[in-house]
Amino acid sequence: MAKHPFLMDLLEEVRTGKRTPQEALEEISGLRVEEVGSLARIDLGRTLRCGIPEVVLAEGKDTPHLVAIMKRYLETTGRCIASRATEEQADAVRSGIPDASCEYSPDARMIILSDGRPVPKTGGTVAIITAGTSDIRVAEEARIIAEEMGCTTLTAYDVGAAGIHRLFPALQKLKDADAYIVCAGREGTLPAVVAGLVGRPVIGVPVSVGYGYMGKGEAALASMLQSCAVLAVVNIDAGFTAGAFAAQIAHGAGR
Repeated sequence: MAKHPFLMDLLEEVRTGKRTPQEALEEISGLRVEEVGSLARIDLGRTLRCGIPEVVLAEGKDTPHLVAIMKRYLETTGRCIASRATEEQADAVRSGIPDASCEYSPDARMIILSDGRPVPKTGGTVAIITAGTSDIRVAEEARIIAEEMGCTTLTAYDVGAAGIHRLFPALQKLKDADAYIVCAGREGTLPAVVAGLVGRPVIGVPVSVGYGYMGKGEAALASMLQSCAVLAVVNIDAGFTAGAFAAQIAHGAGR
C-alpha cells in the first residue's frame, strides 16, 4: 500500500484513541462501497487506498442527487470534490449542506466541500503551465486536484509557442517543481518544448481549443503523442487525470 498523509492521520487517531483498531482496519481495507439510496454506489475508501480523492462528476447529474452524494462523502471523509459543476449546482450544495465549507471555482468549474479540516501537505511541488488563456480552465482543474492531494502548486499561464520568449523567464520561477503539467490547444506544441528544457517529468494535456480540421483538441493530442521529447500525455481536457498523476509523482519526490 502506498504511503500518504491520509493514512498517517488514521494511524495517529488510533494511537491517540480517537479510533479503534477495528475501525482503522475497515478504513484501510479500501473496499468500502456504500449505496446512496438507489441512485449511486460510492467508493469511500479511494483516498486511503490510492491517495487520490474521489471526484464526483457533476455534469449530467440531477442536482438533488449531486447534493446527496456529496453530503455522504463529506460525512465519511471530511472532504468532497465535484468537477464540471455549474454555479447553480454549487449554490444548491451550499443550501443543502449548510454546515460545511463550500468553495466554487468558476475557472475550474469545481466545487470543494469540506468540514474545515486542512489537507495534509506532502512536500511535493507541481508546476502548471498553459499555452494560452483559453487553456486555464483545464489547468485550474489540475491545480485544484494537485492541491487536494497535498501538493504545493506553481503556475505560469499564457506562455505558448506563438510568443515563445515568454516561456523562459516563466520556467525560472518553476525550477523547483517535481513534476510539470503543460496544457495546450490548437497544435499542442508547448509540452514538447517544456519537456526538452526541464529535468523533471512532464505531463501534456491537450485542450479542446481549435477549429476546422483536427480541431477541438484532436491536433493537440496527436502532436503530443508524436513528441520527440519524453512526456506523458493524458486525454483531451483531462485536468483531473493530469493533476492526480503529477501529484503522485510529486509525493515520491517530497518524501
